[in-house]
Amino acid sequence: MTEITRVPLKPVAKGSLTKLWLGVLGAVGIGAGLAVAAAPIEWGDVEVIEEVAASEPGGKAQRLTIETIVEGAGPTAQVGQYVFVNYKGFLEDGTQFDESQPIPWPAPGVFPEEGTPFPIEEGATVEGFYKGLQRVQKGGTYKLFIPSALGYGNEARPGSPIPPGSNLIFELEVVDIVDEAVFEEGMAINQRAFEASRPGPPPGFGE
Repeated sequence: MTEITRVPLKPVAKGSLTKLWLGVLGAVGIGAGLAVAAAPIEWGDVEVIEEVAASEPGGKAQRLTIETIVEGAGPTAQVGQYVFVNYKGFLEDGTQFDESQPIPWPAPGVFPEEGTPFPIEEGATVEGFYKGLQRVQKGGTYKLFIPSALGYGNEARPGSPIPPGSNLIFELEVVDIVDEAVFEEGMAINQRAFEASRPGPPPGFGE
């Protein structure tokens, strides 16, 4: 993942602690954008979240959909919360372009050992991902289909493994859902742990 995740999602643009840690996560290479062949994805009954009109006359409308593979428990995630997910991203032909990786948090036990945190905030991720996260529950497993218009559209991005006009498919495992205040407190704890672990100046420095 570059910038949590520039591929396939836009970086979070809120909070200095969040920005700092997104840079740290990017530095450890989370979500490397793997272009590997994956097994065909099978689809069952799906929930239609939104129908997207055809981009041109005579074209075919597309649907933003989510399939529940394993039911979660508790309330559905809400705008303003953070969702920790293990995920894999695929193109329609089964090519995997991204996946989550464990995060080396400086303060163990504050956040889940697995799962990448995403804010449910408009503009923080591509629109289809933002809307899909509002349908998940803790412990649930899902498949999210994002039509191109709610993903990256026809934008060509240098170096990206996602071709222009691509529909996106995500396999999601929801590890946890936390409120913004809880997340920000956890980030502050990790920030302090990170600073405490940094080596101090050598003896005599600044004298």
